[in-house]
Amino acid sequence: MNVKKFSATSTREALRMVRDALGPDAVILSNRNVNGSVEILALASEDMSSLAAPAVDQRPVAEPALAAFAKARQVEQMHQVQQAQAAGLVQSMAQAERSAPAAIERIAVPHQQPVATNEMSAMMDEIRSMRSMLESQLAELTWTSQAQREPVKSSVLREMLAAGFSASLARFLIEKMPAATTQESGLKWIKSILERNLATIDNENEMIERGGVFALVGPTGVGKTTTTAKLAARCVMRHGPGKLALITTDGYRIGGYEQLRIYGKILGVMVHSVKDQADLKIALDELKGKHTVLIDTVGVSQRDKMVAEQVAMLSGAGSHVKRLLCLSATSTGETLNEVVRAYQGDGLTGCIMTKLDEAATIGSVLDVVIRQKLNLYYVANGQRVPEDLHVANQQYLVDRAFKLKRETAPFQLQDAELPLVMANTARNMNDATLRGVNLG
Repeated sequence: MNVKKFSATSTREALRMVRDALGPDAVILSNRNVNGSVEILALASEDMSSLAAPAVDQRPVAEPALAAFAKARQVEQMHQVQQAQAAGLVQSMAQAERSAPAAIERIAVPHQQPVATNEMSAMMDEIRSMRSMLESQLAELTWTSQAQREPVKSSVLREMLAAGFSASLARFLIEKMPAATTQESGLKWIKSILERNLATIDNENEMIERGGVFALVGPTGVGKTTTTAKLAARCVMRHGPGKLALITTDGYRIGGYEQLRIYGKILGVMVHSVKDQADLKIALDELKGKHTVLIDTVGVSQRDKMVAEQVAMLSGAGSHVKRLLCLSATSTGETLNEVVRAYQGDGLTGCIMTKLDEAATIGSVLDVVIRQKLNLYYVANGQRVPEDLHVANQQYLVDRAFKLKRETAPFQLQDAELPLVMANTARNMNDATLRGVNLG
C-alpha cells in the first residue's frame, strides 16, 4: 500500500496536488488542518482496488478490514472534498464563461468564423449547463451540512413549506433567523416577521367611512360579484341605500348582470350596466353624489389581453377608481404572482383574499401579498352576504396558516427531500421582492 501525504495552504491546492500526483480517481483517506496547513492522505485508485479485491489465494484477515476502514474514511471526507471541488469548478466555469466571448472575437479566419462561432456557442451552452448543475449540487451539499449543524432551523423550514410558503421566502427568513434552541421559539420569530410584513387596514373606516369609487378586479371565478354584494351590504348598513351605487361591466358572462341586480334589489340599490370606457365615464359623472360606488368587473384570465384593456378603461374613466384585486386562497403561489403582475397596471389600492374556507393552506397567498407589498383589506370565507367578510387580521392569518398545514401531511417534504428543494432557491436570494422584507 502506497499512501502519500500532501500539504498545502488550502484544501483546493491540496486537492490539485493529489490529482497531479495520483490522478482524478485517487482515494482520499484523511483531510485535516495541521499548523494552519491542510494535510491530505491519499491513495492511488489501483492500490485501493488491490486492497478491496485481493487475489483468491491471498486473502489475509487484515486486508478486508483495511479496505472497509479506507472506504469509511473516504465517505467521511467526501462531503468536504466535494464542496471544495465543486466550488473550484464553478469558479473556473464562471471564468471560462466570461472569457469565451473574447475567444470568439479572436477567431481570425473569415471563412471558418461561422463554424467556429457555432462551436463556441455550443461550448458556452455546455459550460452554462454544467455550471448550473454544479451550483445546484454545491447548494445542496451546503444546505445538507447546515441542516445537520442547525436542526432547529431545518425543522422550522419544514413548517413553513408545509404551511404553503415559497421555498425562497422560507430560506430567506431561515437564514436571517437568530439562533434558536427550540422549534417553538424559532416559529415565534418567523410568525412575528410575517405579521410585521403583512400590510392590512386598521378598520373598515379605510373604505366604508371614507367612501369613493372601488372596482373589484381579478380572474374568473375568484368571487368578485359575491364580494361586491358583501361590501354593498356593509355600506347600506352604515349609510343607507341612497348613498351607494352599483356598476357592472360584466356583459360577457351569462347571468352576470342578473346576479348583481338581484343583490341590488334586495338592498334597494340601483345597478348600472356599462360596456366601455365612455359608458363608465358617463355613469360615474351621474353618480358623483354617491358616497360609495362599487364596480363589479368581468372576470378575465391573467394571460388575456383584455386585462390591459380593462385596466385602461378603469384608469381613464375620469374619476379616481381604486382597484381592489381579489386573490383566491385556493390558487398556487405561481398563479397568484402572475395574477398580480397582470392586474398591477399603474398600481393597485389593495387586495381581498377570497375562498379562505376552501383553501387547504394559505401560505401561498400570504407569501404573494407580502412579496408584492399589497394592502390586504378583507378576507372572505364563505357565500353568506354580508356575514362571510372580515377585516384582515395579521396575527389570525399567520397563525391560521401554520394550523392549516395538517391538511397537507401527505404532501409534506421529508428530510432527504429538503436539500433538493432548497438547492433550487440559491439563485433567488437576490430577488427584489425579498430584499424589501422588514426583519425589524
